Amino acid sequence: MKKIKLIGIGILFLSAFAACTDDLNTNPKVELSLEQLLQQDPNAITGIMSKLYGSFALSGPNGPGSSDISDDPGESPFLRGIINLQEFTADGMKNRWGDNGLDQLTTTSNWDANNKFFRYLYNRVYYTVPQCNNLLVVLDNVNIENKEQIKSEVRFLRSLAYYYMIDCFGKGVLVTEANAGVSVPLPEASRQQLFDFVESELLAIENTLPQSNGYGRANKAVGRMLLAKLYLNAEVYTGTPRYSDALTFTKKVIDEGGYSLSPSFVSNFSGDNNVSTEIIYPLIADAVVSQSFGNTTYIVNGSMNSATMNTVSFGNPGGNDAWAGHRATKAWYGLFGNLSSSPDDRADLFWTTGHTYEMTDYKEWTNGYPAVKFRNSNAFSSYTPTAFSGTDFPLFRLSDAYLMYAECVVRGAAGGTMSEATNYVNLVRARSHADEITQGQLTLDFIIDERGRELMLEGHRRTDLIRFGKFTGGSYLWPWKGNAQNGAAIPSTYKLFPIPLPALQANPNLTQNPGY
Repeated sequence: MKKIKLIGIGILFLSAFAACTDDLNTNPKVELSLEQLLQQDPNAITGIMSKLYGSFALSGPNGPGSSDISDDPGESPFLRGIINLQEFTADGMKNRWGDNGLDQLTTTSNWDANNKFFRYLYNRVYYTVPQCNNLLVVLDNVNIENKEQIKSEVRFLRSLAYYYMIDCFGKGVLVTEANAGVSVPLPEASRQQLFDFVESELLAIENTLPQSNGYGRANKAVGRMLLAKLYLNAEVYTGTPRYSDALTFTKKVIDEGGYSLSPSFVSNFSGDNNVSTEIIYPLIADAVVSQSFGNTTYIVNGSMNSATMNTVSFGNPGGNDAWAGHRATKAWYGLFGNLSSSPDDRADLFWTTGHTYEMTDYKEWTNGYPAVKFRNSNAFSSYTPTAFSGTDFPLFRLSDAYLMYAECVVRGAAGGTMSEATNYVNLVRARSHADEITQGQLTLDFIIDERGRELMLEGHRRTDLIRFGKFTGGSYLWPWKGNAQNGAAIPSTYKLFPIPLPALQANPNLTQNPGY
């Protein structure tokens, strides 16, 4: 088996809230308390931690048809929510299914609090956070090996969940181990308050996270990368730029993390990407032991269709396992100019045969190019096509850190140089055989385009466009923005998603984001 097993002994004891819009339901329904379990068997912490890590990629403890929450097990996993809300709402990717709210995301229009896809991500946050809180409370009362490290990992996972609350919804309820089990509605926490909490947590665990850890688990570089991303977007989140702080922690990742660019770009998105030297933090998938419709299965299968493609060559069996949903737009592949003549390896990640350059109808499969960036085939070994993906999702990669460093320098951060920033960008481009750039070419406009070329479909694009002032308004248009074929302006309120209606109903202290 190529990866750590995500299903272990502790799963049954951390499973499932019936509903997570009620942020007060912080005590899980268990057959044996966590404290009793760990007192009887301290080694059970391995399975418990696997469950917590798996909450970002899987739907539930008993296969793809199970769910930790009351929402649809196929539609509601964390990673599926990240792709839906970060990529389909932005410029590079569109979905054609249109079912019960997907059209609102694909067209970046008519958002409302009833959209189930907003609820799914919100619910996942408030499933993961209380589970972390429960475990932290228990860990204070038991003796296990490496307890402080384990607690630091749990605090990282809680911070990661809250990061998406900060980024996507801007506010929520701050539930910690200090108020776990409180029986009255908790007050609303502002974006600044959530930011301050996550910042303090990540700073507190910087020195207690290990330098290295098991595959798919948090280490110092992982915690620093999340903190760097928090600071990178601080001006959006709090109104105060923190680019120098972002650069400080990005440089720590680069200089001390021990990562290096993989010689092959596409190997980072293949079924054997667990051997990549570049992936800082993966969300693990396995075609056998951790099946899910929400991990990279959603990306790979959703981008395939036997009618126009040879899906087997990408590790997908075809037929009903090729879902014909996702295609890129010219806002992504147009970044490479002429695809057939571009020297950039990343320009080869689109299936063009049988498809049109223009997306005149986003619901028509042949409009736009399917992206084959993520595939279930192996880069370094033989493979057998499978209905579920075994490709890990690279949430954090070294090339992202290189581009973050460059952006911080261009924005005036202290502690970096333009020459080093240009060198990092050229390392990213050289790996894909793209032309080298000069220091004079390194501008913010170039960086946002390079982030598109390098990182599209990795869950960053909406956040990037907001930070660069290109998401709302009409200064930058893309196909089907604002429900118009050639794009239309959208209001600034769309920098945040609406708070889901069930969450507002569950806690009267919560207020809706302006404009909804």
